[in-house]
Amino acid sequence: MTSPRTPDARREADSRGREGEAEAAMFLTQIGWRIVAERVKTKAGEIDLVAKRTGLVAFVEVKWRARAASLADAIDERRLTRVAAAAESVMHLYATEGEDIRIDVILLAPGRKPTHIENAWMPFG
Repeated sequence: MTSPRTPDARREADSRGREGEAEAAMFLTQIGWRIVAERVKTKAGEIDLVAKRTGLVAFVEVKWRARAASLADAIDERRLTRVAAAAESVMHLYATEGEDIRIDVILLAPGRKPTHIENAWMPFG
């Protein structure tokens, strides 16, 4: 069981999360994606980034860890199921021209190139 975080620890984690999301957005932009939304809140949960490129919309989960070794445990089926449910509830707002949909994950750690996991989860079709 994890211990509750103090308000300061929560603020620090939120700040690091926002920095990670900004880094992931920059990375995706550099490889040809256009970021169309950030921190999309739904009843099922939050989607960190929504990115588009021709014919494709990606709902992106971003995970930042202080140590690269911790990235192996940063994403699991439970988290991906939540992201997929959130994406399913708003995909009609972003895939307006018949684009394919997918769930991607970007893993970040200091001193390490971003790891982009394409099609990490396939809840549609």
